[in-house]
Amino acid sequence: MSKQLPVLQENISALQKDGTRKKVVPADVHGRFIRWRRVVFYVLIAFYAVLPWVKIHGHPAILLDIQHRQFFLFGWSFNSQDTWLLFFLATALGFSLITVTAFLGRIWCGWACPQTVFLEGLFRPLERLIEGNRNDRLKLSKAPWSLSKVLKRVALQSGYLIFSILVAHIFLSYFVSLSEVFSMVRQSPSEHPTAFLWAVGVTAVMYGNFSWFREQTCVGVCPYGRLQSVLIDTDSLVIGYDTSRGEPRGKLKKTNDEQPKGDCVDCDRCVVVCPTGIDIRNGLQLDCIACAQCIDACDEVMAKVGRPKGLVRYDSLNGLSKKPKRVLRPRVYLYAVLGLIGIIVASFAFEKHTNFEANVLRLRGMPYSLDGGVVRNQFEVHLINKQSEPRSFRLRFEQDAQHREAEYTLPMSEVTIPALGSVDVPFFVSVPREHWSGDFQGNLLVQALGQTPEEKRLQVPVLGPSPSVH
Repeated sequence: MSKQLPVLQENISALQKDGTRKKVVPADVHGRFIRWRRVVFYVLIAFYAVLPWVKIHGHPAILLDIQHRQFFLFGWSFNSQDTWLLFFLATALGFSLITVTAFLGRIWCGWACPQTVFLEGLFRPLERLIEGNRNDRLKLSKAPWSLSKVLKRVALQSGYLIFSILVAHIFLSYFVSLSEVFSMVRQSPSEHPTAFLWAVGVTAVMYGNFSWFREQTCVGVCPYGRLQSVLIDTDSLVIGYDTSRGEPRGKLKKTNDEQPKGDCVDCDRCVVVCPTGIDIRNGLQLDCIACAQCIDACDEVMAKVGRPKGLVRYDSLNGLSKKPKRVLRPRVYLYAVLGLIGIIVASFAFEKHTNFEANVLRLRGMPYSLDGGVVRNQFEVHLINKQSEPRSFRLRFEQDAQHREAEYTLPMSEVTIPALGSVDVPFFVSVPREHWSGDFQGNLLVQALGQTPEEKRLQVPVLGPSPSVH
């Protein structure tokens, strides 16, 4: 006999009273919000699928080539030395999402989250096409196994697998160029074992998630959903049930001795269309992803029974309670300021991003040598071209008036580096011992040639023995 959890007084979301999972089979819904959501879904899916094909300056719009440490982002090119920018980018996006949440609640979850977009835009339409509407799917689940049921289940799982493979390979093309993905697909997996294993792993995750795990990702895994209780307040936009108008619930027909009832006809239509299985009439819940399917369902019922729409609607908790609503409030000011700071800092960081790197490195071995009465230091300048096209660099030294005797030996004064490539140029600094007066800093100028010339001044720390005492 199963043990009932004392904390659960009724079924919550996709859980049974004993804590086991109850499969959620949402019904089809029609209305203005689902129409607009489908438009958003297909636009986002198309954007996701087409982006690897789009070329900017000869490179994909987004390519995170980890193997070669080359990264392209909408015309910008980066290398591994630019990974520090990710912190500022993530900070700006994080604070921006928090600010949007304070205003619009979980609008991201219901309209733009990849979990929702792929599930509602690809996988659920496929199961409706193969197995029919909610009632048909429930009947099929309870029906004994037959040839028809086997064929439908095989077709559905095959469709899930095909979609998962397509999504996984498109995902892979964000890390390996699209041409390489096509080349890898035509070759044996042993030729590219790492990419093959990644494709298999991502496919397995996608298949398991969208064919079985589904709403549990939102309910039990996603950290963003768990943060809703601290990110929103009574003035944030949520989806809620107007209790004052809907209660007490009752069927449409009533006898003469019954008390007047609210507008809610207790049809449970808002429950059966919910993708996470909640009853929106129980109040704001963490499992609500703000998909608005309950709004469309309730509006459809209200239209049929001749009652005003909006019993379930987008509103704030204050609005649903007939209290004054505030748009601007302390938490919004705080989130907006933090978001603005994040955007400014990220913009400043990206603005400071340079198209090349240059560093002076001392060669291995002794810091200096004495050779025939000459103090000699050996260095190399490490040059990195961060642009997606070859670029030439000019090297020259600034002669210090106090150290005119220093001689700089550079094998080449100009070097061309391929796109996102690097080169090491050795050089020597020599000072006659009789003119040696102590350690000093030399200056090496590195000028990147081209339509937008850039220049960097690098310090060269020249070391030597203690100066002779005369």
